[in-house]
Amino acid sequence: MKTRTANWFECKISYEKTIEDGTQKKVKETYTVDALSFTEAESEIIEEMSAYISGAFTVENINKASYSEIFFDDRDSADKWYKAKLQFITIDEKTAKEKRSNVYYLVQGSSLKSALQNVEEVMGSTMIDYDIVSIADTAIMDVFEHKNKN
Repeated sequence: MKTRTANWFECKISYEKTIEDGTQKKVKETYTVDALSFTEAESEIIEEMSAYISGAFTVENINKASYSEIFFDDRDSADKWYKAKLQFITIDEKTAKEKRSNVYYLVQGSSLKSALQNVEEVMGSTMIDYDIVSIADTAIMDVFEHKNKN
């Protein structure tokens, strides 16, 4: 299990896709890219998708992702992406009150169950008290990590 912290951007693209019966259908797909800015995110998604899409495509939207860390699953069957919301639990030393802070992660898995197992595997090696508040399926098709251009 690999984890990666970075500046992630969700990029929505649209293009004409050939479906199984041979007809063309306009589709919109969401991808996540590692970038330092919106401009770099646009450049990265254009470069990455040019290898997969033969015709023209449009970058419809780019948003800063609500997560900064992604949990990658090494198994070939892990082809889905889930958004996990965790609450970290800390105790305020002055007031002795419990404080909860929400943190989001993008988790790769083959199913909701495997995504949950992946969260528990990564978080189980930490000393942080946490609760898993939710894990939800996303529309993200793939994640592209930053490539060293050298």
